[in-house]
Amino acid sequence: MNFALTHRQATFKDLSKIIELYVKEDELAMKRESLSEVLDKRYADAFQKINADPSHYLMIVEAQEDISDKKVIVGTCHLIMLPYLTFIGSTRLLIEAVRVDVSYRGKGIGKWMMKAAIDYGKLCGATIFELTTHKKRERAKQFYERLGFQATHEGMKYSS
Repeated sequence: MNFALTHRQATFKDLSKIIELYVKEDELAMKRESLSEVLDKRYADAFQKINADPSHYLMIVEAQEDISDKKVIVGTCHLIMLPYLTFIGSTRLLIEAVRVDVSYRGKGIGKWMMKAAIDYGKLCGATIFELTTHKKRERAKQFYERLGFQATHEGMKYSS
C-alpha cells in the first residue's frame, strides 16, 4: 500500500479515535483506560487542557492513499515542550502516548512519526528528546533504541 503521511494537531472530534488507538490490542492500556460507546468526561476535560496549553502538541498522523483523497488516522503521539534550568537552560521535548494503528504497523509509520516529532521539537527549540516506555514493552524499547534513544535513567511513578 502506498500512502502519503502528514501530521496535524488533534481536534476534539479526533478524541474517540485517539483513545481507541491507546487501547486497541494493548493489554496494559486495556487495564487502565475506558473505551465505551460514551466517552468518559475526564478524557474531554484533559483534552481541553492539553489543547489550550501551547507547550503541548497532540499529534495526529494521517495517511492518504495514492488512489483516493480520503485521509485515515493511523497514529498519534503527545508532545510536551519542557524548559529546564539544567543543561544550561535547555528545552526538552517529552514524547508520550506513541501509538500506530494495529493494521498499519510494520509500514514505517512509527519511524516517520518519531522523526516528525523530533523535527517539531527542534523547530520549537528543543535540544534534548525524551520518552518513556513501560518495561513490559520490550518491542517498543527495541524500536526506540534503533532510532537512537538510550535508556540512560530509571523512571519512577507515584500514584495517589
